[in-house]
Amino acid sequence: MRRTAVLGSAGALIAGTLIAGAVTAPAATAEDRHHHGSEARGVQVAAARAARSGIDWKDCPADWAIAKPIQCGWVTVPLDYARPDGKQIKLAVDRHVSTGTKDERQGALLYNPGGPGGSGMRFPTRITNKNPLWANTAKAYDFVGFDPRGVGHSAPISCVDPQEFVKAPKADPVPDSEADKRAQRKLAAEYADGCAQRSGDMLPHMTTPNTARDLDVIRAALGEEKLNYLGVSYGTYLGAVYGTLFPTHVRRMVVDSVVNPAKDNIWYQANLNQDIAFQGRWDDWKAWVAKNDSVFHIGNTPAKVEQAWLELRAAAKKNPIGGVVGPAELIGFFQSAPYYDSSWAPVARIWSDYLGGDTQALVDAAGPDMSDTAGNISSENGNAVYTAVECTDAKWPASWQKWDRDNSRLHKEYPFMTWANAWMNLPCATWSAKQQTPLNVKTGKGLPPVLIVQSTRDAATPYEGAVELHKRFKGSRLITERDAGSHGVTGLVNPCINERVDTYLLTGRTDRSDVTCAPHATPKA
Repeated sequence: MRRTAVLGSAGALIAGTLIAGAVTAPAATAEDRHHHGSEARGVQVAAARAARSGIDWKDCPADWAIAKPIQCGWVTVPLDYARPDGKQIKLAVDRHVSTGTKDERQGALLYNPGGPGGSGMRFPTRITNKNPLWANTAKAYDFVGFDPRGVGHSAPISCVDPQEFVKAPKADPVPDSEADKRAQRKLAAEYADGCAQRSGDMLPHMTTPNTARDLDVIRAALGEEKLNYLGVSYGTYLGAVYGTLFPTHVRRMVVDSVVNPAKDNIWYQANLNQDIAFQGRWDDWKAWVAKNDSVFHIGNTPAKVEQAWLELRAAAKKNPIGGVVGPAELIGFFQSAPYYDSSWAPVARIWSDYLGGDTQALVDAAGPDMSDTAGNISSENGNAVYTAVECTDAKWPASWQKWDRDNSRLHKEYPFMTWANAWMNLPCATWSAKQQTPLNVKTGKGLPPVLIVQSTRDAATPYEGAVELHKRFKGSRLITERDAGSHGVTGLVNPCINERVDTYLLTGRTDRSDVTCAPHATPKA
């Protein structure tokens, strides 16, 4: 789960896990049965309506910046599936029709990029931009993107004024004192209150199961009997929940960079485990920077690169760079390197230039752009949805002592992201909406083979998540990219993976056993 832009001052946007070992699926709880009760009937009602009305495809609104021949439309869904005749909201969808012949066409392929809070509306541009990795799939499928409930054009929610949200510099996430912790706790509680005040009617319904139900209504509106789905990061958890709720509605499903779906991992534990994995990938990047010291001149050992980072942090804390970039903003920018290999060289280059006397590039990259009101609205909205879904999906500890103990312990060994992540999630400790019990993800009768793709060094969704989903979805196939850690594997050039994803989407076939692929090419300095 990850948006391309860093949201807010810091914090991880995608949850993963490091829970090891097999988890036996518990028996269905009353909550699980409730999911299959009134809401199940509600989604049937909404899907039948959507199937009758279809989607009125038109050119996209000019201010959406989605050019022809991509078309846009709307799908109406109930805010509360237990009351399908109650308040309705409209979800924005877009599509590029398949490029192949009538005989080659296999239906629609829906996409979710993660978050929670990410928009899938850019997905059809993989066809207009002639992305070679997706050319074969594009012949068979209409590429369909959507804004999930609460996101973008789909009844967007908000927790704070967007211009206030992006203002910088923010407080250093790493506390020096109990007073620092009290100040951060106050900010988190105020943020939770802001969500309730600005979006209170939406919050109880901002859950992954509801978004999965929305996905099924979109499927029906498209006239599709079964769903073809590609989910990345948090989109894998959305896919896992959809597959559990609607096993007979799945035709093909690819999940890439997988959230561990175990009930006790969603979402508090997931974020703690993410801190550990981020440190590991941060260490990988430091080693690469050191290896390329002749290019970047930051340090010729990982220890020296770490020391340079600590010095940069300390200097920015004492005197924010350009008046706006302090430690929080630095983490917000630098975390893109552990996320994505494509950020390795750009982040190192901007840091190198800064050390060489050019501060502007770092200010532009890490500081806010107060003039970009549309971008700031999008960032605030993405963070609001992230918070709303994670806080409402599951019960979080209300005890500050537990948060303090767990994060203080982790910070000692995994300091890069731990406190930034803690403060980002702390609004969940004082959340106003009723917190749900996560669905028990499991194989239902009729679920076809699901293709799972995962790198071993992923920071945002640790590898164990893919292993766990593989156990839970019987008949699934796992493709492992070893010694790699870029988040979102299917978008990278690695023929061992690309060809298997193509084969699965085009034919439904998987390998007879799980596959391990060599890593994609290491970034060039």
